[in-house]
Amino acid sequence: MKLWIKTLALVVTIAWSAPSAAWWWNSKPANYADTRYPVVLVHGMFGFDSLIGVDYFYGISEDLRKNGADVYTTQVPALDSTIARGEALLPQVEAIAAVHGKVNLIGHSHGGPTARYVARVRPDLVASVTSVGSPHKGSAVADLIVGSPASGLADTLANALGGLIDLISEGGFDQNAQASLQSLSTQGSAEFNNFAPAGIPTSACGTGASSANGVRFYSWGGTGVLTNLLDPSDALLGTTSLAFGSSQNDGLVERCSNHFGKIIRDNYFMNHLDEVNQALGLHSLFETDPKAVYKQHANRLKNAGL
Repeated sequence: MKLWIKTLALVVTIAWSAPSAAWWWNSKPANYADTRYPVVLVHGMFGFDSLIGVDYFYGISEDLRKNGADVYTTQVPALDSTIARGEALLPQVEAIAAVHGKVNLIGHSHGGPTARYVARVRPDLVASVTSVGSPHKGSAVADLIVGSPASGLADTLANALGGLIDLISEGGFDQNAQASLQSLSTQGSAEFNNFAPAGIPTSACGTGASSANGVRFYSWGGTGVLTNLLDPSDALLGTTSLAFGSSQNDGLVERCSNHFGKIIRDNYFMNHLDEVNQALGLHSLFETDPKAVYKQHANRLKNAGL
């Protein structure tokens, strides 16, 4: 029994020390993420820039800055249509681009289509758009809620929560859950893709164009759901994942729906919140640290002259 306990303790110690060991073996130069144009992060549904001191892209901005990147976090309505969110993002991009020339937009979830809107209407301001776990062809969860008899109650509750998030994070935006869900539905996504088709695959699970109008396109996403027993949000995503049946998904977005432009990877063992290092960094110990994925991508942008 004592030998078994010692062995278990050793395994746990190695598992928890692995991230530190990986950092030691893969240390990067101070300018590893020093892109030509700044990285601009765009949050998704129910998102914020920072809430009670907790960033939506948890620990990611700091890690990118430590590796030489200029990073800006933006705030758009937590709940609204893709176009309304894009219109809210546009003046922020204009202000940043006025200083730096262009920006590299990275949007999570609904932040991906939001960033695509800006690239569609002002490609001169955008060097690249990267989507992370974005439902470019819609989400079965949105379809289910929009078509539900209880959609009115869901809208009311969602608007209340979105309004609270906006109040605490001092966003100053009105909330429109119905418009948000419609934009993220299969039908709403198809309508937006007709307006902004660049980078979207023409086949069901294919690869889209890697650039258009001088803007580069990239994407990645996950297919994990229950990734960390200590993360209480996994239970919620485990429930929402049932909407996808047997299709691989991250709890809110199906694998093929996250395809956009050059696909970095579409099946990280991450769920929808792991993709932005939430909740509070509780991701799988057996998958790449989400912060490292963003850092590697910044280096990719740097090497591409972006």
